[in-house]
Amino acid sequence: MVSDFRQGVQVVQMLCQRVSNGSNRMNDARGFTLVEIMIAIAVSLIMIFAIGMAIESASRSSGGMERKVTAQQDIRGALEIMALEVKMASYNPSLSTTVWRSDGNPGGANFCTTQSANQAYKGIQEATANSITVEMDVVGGLDANGNPDGNGALGGADANEIIRYNFVQTGNDRYITRETNCGGAQPFLGDIIGSGRPRTVRVINADADVSVPVFRYFDGQGVELLFAAGTGRVCMPGCSADIRMIEITLAVETDEIDPSTGLTRRMIYKTRETLRNN
Repeated sequence: MVSDFRQGVQVVQMLCQRVSNGSNRMNDARGFTLVEIMIAIAVSLIMIFAIGMAIESASRSSGGMERKVTAQQDIRGALEIMALEVKMASYNPSLSTTVWRSDGNPGGANFCTTQSANQAYKGIQEATANSITVEMDVVGGLDANGNPDGNGALGGADANEIIRYNFVQTGNDRYITRETNCGGAQPFLGDIIGSGRPRTVRVINADADVSVPVFRYFDGQGVELLFAAGTGRVCMPGCSADIRMIEITLAVETDEIDPSTGLTRRMIYKTRETLRNN
């Protein structure tokens, strides 16, 4: 087989040499046998096939790298926005004692219009492992330093003052939603499969082999505040007032296959934010 391959290569070289010398193959007494021509054709096809495979492999590798970079950008961007907004929780420059909103039903139609009976919770009126509602009075006039001084009211025409993040798990859907001023939740990271919109990642915090809460809460001493069964809140009622730090974890998987494992690629991103206003 090796000798045939070498003979084929020699035939190809002889053909190229004769063409370059302008020789007339019809007058060449030696000529080529049918076997030699078939070997030359076979060698050429093998070379073309090998080149095609190399190009295809490079294309797949390039596409996979591009999808990985896109997924990383989406995750990091989402985490940065969540961290920025969570960090603003309880911002209340007007020092209003009646500004915070909650009817005890996060995501409900009246949540943003009902004065909370627990003003001590301040700008964290919902705090669970998979969802959080943060409130901040950032819309209004400006102080002498050009910073928002609030207007003592939340929601309504004041955009982005009540923000809710929620981890949705329905069927095969796994994604994070973001809702502002009780205006309806929108996909924020990931999407509904039936939407037809492309999804770069699927949030897998609740998958059995991951099982990581999206949100964790800590007091001023760095002690984690655990969840009270059946309350849907951190600790017992009133414990939200003790929250001084929030950890956000996003565990995701992409459609890209990790060649080292043969499974979909997984990534975990995490950040901790100190609440300076709570």
